[in-house]
Amino acid sequence: MSEKKMTSSRRHHLKSLMLSIAANWIEQEKKDLKAAKEAYMAEKCPAPNLSGDQNALMETCKKLHALIDQVDEERYDIEAKVAKADKEIDDLKLKVVDLAGVKKPALKKVRMSADAMLKALLGTKHTVNLDLRANLKQVKKEVKEEPEQVGDWRKNIEDKADRKKMFESA
Repeated sequence: MSEKKMTSSRRHHLKSLMLSIAANWIEQEKKDLKAAKEAYMAEKCPAPNLSGDQNALMETCKKLHALIDQVDEERYDIEAKVAKADKEIDDLKLKVVDLAGVKKPALKKVRMSADAMLKALLGTKHTVNLDLRANLKQVKKEVKEEPEQVGDWRKNIEDKADRKKMFESA
């Protein structure tokens, strides 16, 4: 069986009820915070007794200055602790990133000519021509002469025998 949907008027009514309850809670939270603040101030900073002679007032001022100094020291200590904790948090975040490592995305194969690649890298103002054969030096091919065919092998031997005699006589 299909569930019945809530009508929009019912939904808006419930939403406004929730918002009014949340507003009441926020208001109550503000009142509680204000009361807690007043109680803290009454405990830590009692109203000074201003009746009396000048010496009593000076004594009261000295006590207030001592309290101010003590609060400043506490504030400084707390700020130092917070700064140290922030630094540790940053270090731990860096360690987490290092431990996780940088994952390289899978690269897609792209068919691109070398000219197109250089054009993409260097931009359109640099025109690069990768016609490698254009810059080569022209070399003339030499036709090798084939040695003459010797008809008789004995002639060849006689020529070599003359050479042999030259070396032997020397």
